[in-house]
Amino acid sequence: MRAHVEIIDEKDLIWHVAEFRHATGTAEQRNLSYDEEDGSASLKVRFTSDWSRPAGVHHAETEWYVLSGSVTIGDTELGAQGYWHAPIGVLTPALAVAEGTEILLFREGAAWQFDPADAGWDTVRPDQQLVVLNTAEMPWIDVKDGSPMRFDLGGTPVPGLYIKLLHRDVTTGFYTRLIKAKPGWREVPLAHHPCSEEAYCLDGGFEYNYGKMWPGAYFWRPALIRHGDFTADADKGCTWLLRSDADLVDWYTDNSRVVMTGDPTNWGAGYPGTMAPAYVQPVRSRSIGPWTDPGYQ
Repeated sequence: MRAHVEIIDEKDLIWHVAEFRHATGTAEQRNLSYDEEDGSASLKVRFTSDWSRPAGVHHAETEWYVLSGSVTIGDTELGAQGYWHAPIGVLTPALAVAEGTEILLFREGAAWQFDPADAGWDTVRPDQQLVVLNTAEMPWIDVKDGSPMRFDLGGTPVPGLYIKLLHRDVTTGFYTRLIKAKPGWREVPLAHHPCSEEAYCLDGGFEYNYGKMWPGAYFWRPALIRHGDFTADADKGCTWLLRSDADLVDWYTDNSRVVMTGDPTNWGAGYPGTMAPAYVQPVRSRSIGPWTDPGYQ
């Protein structure tokens, strides 16, 4: 299984040699989250040279989302906001990537194994097909027009939220979406879901009970973890890529609170000479610096 990740800034992660096989060129990856049992992973990848790979099939369900640069898959060139999804056993056309390109790469169900194959490959699941999209050309769909994304306790869609559905498995409900919230959009109750949920912030940001999301911030959350009281950035709103391993069902908790009280015994002001200093300045991350840094506010 994957560990609960909430929140990390991808800039705080080190670069590893990218897990590609049968490819020409160089690339490196940051591991946003990683399943050490089966090799499933969510990765930020940058290509440090022009890069190419022949057609073939992945052992894992595989998705690429282009953050910047150029990816050519078969005869289709994708720039920023380009996306493709290859189910397990479905032929992926030859790939060519320009130096400097950055992508998000997602693997589900297996590790990095890839087998070259030609156009005569017998697809393992004939009901599944390769998906290639230029998401910049897709319209944003208002939640009220049928998305199961966000509803209040009475079943009414929460206004100010929009989606672009990139992929959904009709058998499992596993999906990938782009989500956009208007500036100041808010959802108050804590929610949890009977499914995992992960997100990478692309633009803007939002605040919630675990902290603040900004471009490059990421979480992977297992089922049944309560989270919420979302407030989107007042100026930019928020745009993020969201994935879940089943159709997202919101279970809300209203009037929620966490209270912790007590009296200090051997720490804090008034206890000189103890093992702990009166105040230790915490650090949020190398990217942001101390919590008191104006850049964090």
